[in-house]
Amino acid sequence: MATARFQEIAAKVRGGERLGFDDGLALFEEPDFLSVGALANEVRERLHGDRAYYNRNVRLEVTNVCVASCMFCSFAKLEEGMPGARTLSVPQAIDSLRAKVDPSALPTEVHMVNGLHPGLAFTYYEELLSALREAFPTLHRKCFTAVEIDFFAKHYGMTTRVVLERLRAAGLESMPGGGAEIFHPEVRRKLCADKATAEEWAAIHGEAHELGIFTNATMLYGHIETFAHRVDHLLRLRALQQESIAQGRPARLQAFIPLAFHPEGNDLRRVPGPTGVDDLRTLAVSRLMLDNVEHLKAYWVASTPKIAQVGLAFGADDVDGTIVSETIYGSAGKRAPEGLAVDELVRMIREAGRTPIERDTLYRVITEHPRAAAPEASFRLKDRREGRHLEVVS
Repeated sequence: MATARFQEIAAKVRGGERLGFDDGLALFEEPDFLSVGALANEVRERLHGDRAYYNRNVRLEVTNVCVASCMFCSFAKLEEGMPGARTLSVPQAIDSLRAKVDPSALPTEVHMVNGLHPGLAFTYYEELLSALREAFPTLHRKCFTAVEIDFFAKHYGMTTRVVLERLRAAGLESMPGGGAEIFHPEVRRKLCADKATAEEWAAIHGEAHELGIFTNATMLYGHIETFAHRVDHLLRLRALQQESIAQGRPARLQAFIPLAFHPEGNDLRRVPGPTGVDDLRTLAVSRLMLDNVEHLKAYWVASTPKIAQVGLAFGADDVDGTIVSETIYGSAGKRAPEGLAVDELVRMIREAGRTPIERDTLYRVITEHPRAAAPEASFRLKDRREGRHLEVVS
């Protein structure tokens, strides 16, 4: 049974009152996590009804060479020539992408993040964006985290605004939300002291919004942070979004994506990582705290498709997409598959009792699939007629 404190918070949510730090902490500490999830679902359904979004996207990582030494990272190699280090030329990157996609059913988005490589010229990234635009003109280019933008500015001697303007001119259309990790300096100094600070991350997203570049935001949870650190992180994102709204910037944060920490292959390997309950609770609290961010993703790569499916009843309205060849979580021993086909995503959403909506990167509807009448509607029975045998096929 939910506590009296939770009932107070629920009344505030239903009355349209913004939650504060103590409210967020109480939600994380509430013993009845199902009530927290149900409250988040109320908000989710008020915003989106029974709609649940996915898209057809493909990943591209052109280099894993990175000067940063993040404790949680299993992807990066400190320098070129190390075992496993990999950097693609621009033609190799285009060929790599061609090999990943079916030309008869192209995805709508390429999502690119990379290591912080000190040996590449800035023009490499401009040429890469231009080549992507020429080779795949219909693919939306969602590229480079704020940490990469900060690195480019410092390494190449430019302002972050000039970096964003040059990349936008070359073909950048929107930005992913990576590199946020945990904003609180107490944790950030231990996790990733040699990359962009929380303030720098937020400032870059604000500049992107001023330039009309939509962005996402993330939070890496389940390692050495506390619930208080998570609430602090969410409040900083809410403040960033509020500033973009108040200043009338032409773009803003589109979606928030909580990222479950995976311990394999990094310096935090003794940390067990979050449980399924923690995954669902974090989704729910995020939905309740981020009242000005429209979309919340249950990222199936990080939490597994099954947790993402349940997450659609804990505040999430998006399960991300087909992905295709994700390697960052793959390096950390993820338990999810390499990619999901569209019919698998549709089935996953339908069985959660939601209406599957294929979207583009900017949440414009491409296809609205009919909602299944019941979970069994995701299957069909095929009468093989040999001995009246019925085979269940998806």
